[in-house]
Amino acid sequence: MKVKDAPRTSTSIIVRSSAGARVSQSKDPLLELMRRLFRKEEVALKAVRFVNMVEEKSKRDPLRVEDWEEIVKELGMAKSSFYAMRNKLLGAGMISIRNGEYRLSGMFSKDLVDMARWWWVVMLGYDEDSL
Repeated sequence: MKVKDAPRTSTSIIVRSSAGARVSQSKDPLLELMRRLFRKEEVALKAVRFVNMVEEKSKRDPLRVEDWEEIVKELGMAKSSFYAMRNKLLGAGMISIRNGEYRLSGMFSKDLVDMARWWWVVMLGYDEDSL
């Protein structure tokens, strides 16, 4: 199976319990988030660039899946490395592909909110409204 065809249904992310390690407290929140998804700093930096490309292009002329050669060249990555990175972002629910176009996705946020809410209410016994 080729990397570009690998399943994109899930991925792992690092969660930190320290309040000082919150993504929102970072000088560069997007980079901090990518560092939690990708183990190598170089890949995290390229993922930031790719996510920013998707965001910027979605406003006028969305980034198309078929433009992979141009994307790979701009990011300075091998094709297999690009697809591995892209598949992690897809698996995490941070991006999606609709009609052959890359889009930012809210599924990542929805999954984290669902997990947090469940833990808060079921495991800790707190009122959902106090979250």
